[in-house]
Amino acid sequence: MISRDAVVLGSDMLDEARAYLRLEAEEEDASLGSILLGAINHAESYLGQMLLRRNGREVVPASLHWQRLTLSPVVLVNSVTGIPAEGMPFALSSEAYKVEIDVHGEAWLRVMRPGSAGRVEVACLAGMAQNWGELPEAVRLAIFRLAAHLHLYRDNLDDSGPPEGVASLLRSWRRMRIQ
Repeated sequence: MISRDAVVLGSDMLDEARAYLRLEAEEEDASLGSILLGAINHAESYLGQMLLRRNGREVVPASLHWQRLTLSPVVLVNSVTGIPAEGMPFALSSEAYKVEIDVHGEAWLRVMRPGSAGRVEVACLAGMAQNWGELPEAVRLAIFRLAAHLHLYRDNLDDSGPPEGVASLLRSWRRMRIQ
């Protein structure tokens, strides 16, 4: 199970999107925000990584073997909480587990002393960039192109999906995992 905090849209992102879509009225910001969040979610799913840094949680089995977290790229692991089959969750001491984060932001976890926990919840901070302006230009452009597509086809039942140019812009940033 994975959960992530919601992306917070800054005024700089909305202003840039409004300019890209040639929207003049700020009264469309609510729908523009929804469109941008949809485009970001689509990009994150395609890329296999979170774009903007925020908190996330992932539940994995408590195992002696190294296991890679799905959340990526991880900047910091905040805590590891043991989840027993019965009873209340409990914080694992730092000696009970080991975390390694590689240069690509892949986080690896190993639980040496799980106590009564069969699973653990890992709380971490993950994302490619601290803010919108730090994202690679190709990723930002892909999100705007996808947002433009979603805006243009918002009421069209014949929408054939995102333009191929979006995938082309994102492809070099895509992380695929072979299990």
